[in-house]
Amino acid sequence: MTLSFLPARKRIRDSWTQRGILLSILLAAAGLRVHGIGFGLPALNDPDEPLFMMTAIEMLRNNSLNPGWFGHPGTITLYCLALIDLIVGSIGIATGRYADTDAFVRAVYADPGILFLPARLLIAACGVVCVYLTWRLGRRIGGTQTGLLAAAFLAVNAVHIEYSQLIRTDIQASVFMLLCLSSSLSIAENGRLRDTLLAGIFVGLGCATKWPAATIALSPIVAGIWRIGQGKREARNLLLFTGAAVATLFLASPYLLLDYPAVVRNLTGEARPVHPGSTGGGLLDNIGWYLRSLSGSFGAAVVALAIFGAILLSRRNRGPAIALLPGVCAFAVLISIQALRWERWLVPLLPFVAIMAGHAVHALSDMARAWTGRPLRLVEPVAGLLLILPMLPPVQDRAVARANDTRQLASAWVRAHVPSDATILVEHAALDLVDGPWKLLFPLGSAGCVDARAMLAGRIRYAEVETLRSGSPIVDLASVPPPRLESCRARYAVLTHYDRYRDAQADFATEWRRYATLTQGGRLRAVITPAEGQRAGPTVHIFELAPPAPGRP
Repeated sequence: MTLSFLPARKRIRDSWTQRGILLSILLAAAGLRVHGIGFGLPALNDPDEPLFMMTAIEMLRNNSLNPGWFGHPGTITLYCLALIDLIVGSIGIATGRYADTDAFVRAVYADPGILFLPARLLIAACGVVCVYLTWRLGRRIGGTQTGLLAAAFLAVNAVHIEYSQLIRTDIQASVFMLLCLSSSLSIAENGRLRDTLLAGIFVGLGCATKWPAATIALSPIVAGIWRIGQGKREARNLLLFTGAAVATLFLASPYLLLDYPAVVRNLTGEARPVHPGSTGGGLLDNIGWYLRSLSGSFGAAVVALAIFGAILLSRRNRGPAIALLPGVCAFAVLISIQALRWERWLVPLLPFVAIMAGHAVHALSDMARAWTGRPLRLVEPVAGLLLILPMLPPVQDRAVARANDTRQLASAWVRAHVPSDATILVEHAALDLVDGPWKLLFPLGSAGCVDARAMLAGRIRYAEVETLRSGSPIVDLASVPPPRLESCRARYAVLTHYDRYRDAQADFATEWRRYATLTQGGRLRAVITPAEGQRAGPTVHIFELAPPAPGRP
């Protein structure tokens, strides 16, 4: 009688062991994403973070749900940021830390970390959710071991950790894409209307977060067509899926219709054929570049296993392959055919690489068991550990580098060497210098170089920045028209894009001439370069500029 309980007890023990391992993975993922998350603050190193936050604050200030910007389109992210801003501000006012809304906004412009840190924590939480969803999807495809291996691979991936600490749309879009793939798998398995509608909802939410997420719709569509080909009368489900996706998109982001001129304007501005430092090299070159980036964070062995796992899935598990591969491959092709290439565009593919690698490890361990005739229970844990160990140094290197950004080192150089009565031109959001004695100039497109403190005191709006930069990919010296270049004349210039334009003069000859004109006759005082595992950021050139010629302002 007692013996009959042993299998049940073993199952319960194994279940609790698996839950404990999953919890450990999720805690490790959370710790890695929270560690050092305040990097750079109060300076704002990422150029898009302040634009996202300014847009969210502007919605609250205008009592409007219209973001006024739809480049990503980023609507879901912007609404989440506005909600965080509202919560943080309400708590601050309720506790007496700020007298009123104006006092709160003034405090934020003086110390952006008040809002940026909670917003980054939101994105980090989404990153942990991605790890959990990766486990869930991997378990459905290849069992518990596959799910745990996949979650562990993603938890310690350096690229996923880095973008889980930035206020961007990539991680949030990944959440909706993973949820869509899960629903697509359910469609392939049973074709329920509920799963079809959920897939449409997740596609709509993903697209309202980042446009390329729309490619994931190919997975539920192909899964539905596959079932119809098997004789299932479910053609109506495809129509309902399309309706759910479109309806969710416009319900989540209604101003895509209500403010369509802004949509057209923003999409036109985003469609750039060249970008300093990020111009692609064609389909094959871009694919090679992305594969090298994947190998840099996962390791070549994990990437090779992921390719093997995908081939194995397509040959052995027709349903899951049809449910997953179309949308994932469509997204991979989409980013590879673009004129530009960015490491962050890989983020939605990282969970899939982790799942396929976990699937391959599990399949190979099953082959080893069949060949030896032994249980070999430690094969997968040991193999997973051996694959994870090479992934840890990039995690540490990137964390150290983020904490020692070249822009913060440039600020330290300024504090040590620049006289207190000097005027300094800075190309990045060096808010860590605002409390210093210097006069700071910031390039702002057609407005020329403006007083940074006056700009912050006036609480500049994103719409103004968008108008002033006039389609320029970056708010930098290159966006200042030649007639306004004299407004940038200062004693010192801290230039963060100097080498990017210098090295790409074939595409940016006009822009480079502005740098050459401003620095002509000046003295290069310092060059602060990034170094792998030590310093992140762009190469910063610090010039002591030549004084203006007699008679010039």
